[in-house]
Amino acid sequence: MADLLKRPFGAHGKVHEITPQSAGWRYVGFSLYRLRAGETVGEATGDREVILVVVEGKATFQAAGESWGELGERMSVFEKTPPHSLYVPNGESWTATATTECTIAVCSAPGMGGHKARRIGPEGITLTERGKGVNTRYINNIAMENEDYCDSLLVTEVFTPAGHWSSYPSHRHDEDDFPRITYLEETYYHRINPSDGFGIQRVYTDDLQLNETMAVHDGDVVLVPRGHHPCGAPHGFEMYYLNVMAGPLRKWRFVPAPNVEWIMKRDA
Repeated sequence: MADLLKRPFGAHGKVHEITPQSAGWRYVGFSLYRLRAGETVGEATGDREVILVVVEGKATFQAAGESWGELGERMSVFEKTPPHSLYVPNGESWTATATTECTIAVCSAPGMGGHKARRIGPEGITLTERGKGVNTRYINNIAMENEDYCDSLLVTEVFTPAGHWSSYPSHRHDEDDFPRITYLEETYYHRINPSDGFGIQRVYTDDLQLNETMAVHDGDVVLVPRGHHPCGAPHGFEMYYLNVMAGPLRKWRFVPAPNVEWIMKRDA
């Protein structure tokens, strides 16, 4: 059984730390801090670029030799307001001091020195509807392909209403064959509302050599090294996830699963 489901290893401080080495892949890193007001954390980026996403709460940031002031607005991620984020290139460092209880995601990938530190959002980020019927979900694009903010990272938020599916129709991005498909590793940081609920995520390849179906709970992270990766939110429970993707090319091109390709064409 593949070890794709990562539970938080605490309720305070750094509660997730996924590196390319621990994940057994090459590009994506993801860690998460849950801080109390007044606490400070910081890291050097080394050879990696990072996007710091203020998932909930507020904090003041210093990064790349500059003060960025207080970032953050929503106190619950399910307010669905645009996130405040900060891009920090490789070869720099950052610190964050919580001004309220806060949750900060550290999304990382190889950096090449091609972009300067910058604030990302909330200006310019609009909650966008995608899909049809019970495949409808809502997207906050933080740094996808159209936003030339990063060397490698692709980062987005998705809100899936209760009873709906997302990352569906099933699709994969696990081959380096642009423009048909790109190789992108991916992490999903899940939140569930109410928090005692659960969601479902399946990760599987066409040949079913990888075929895992997981119950995800509030605060879990799922790794997607390859294959398709749809998510479902049961009736009564709303699902959020923060996606981090990276690979050799900063493009998002995918191929649908053969048995659902007709759905994708019908709903296009």
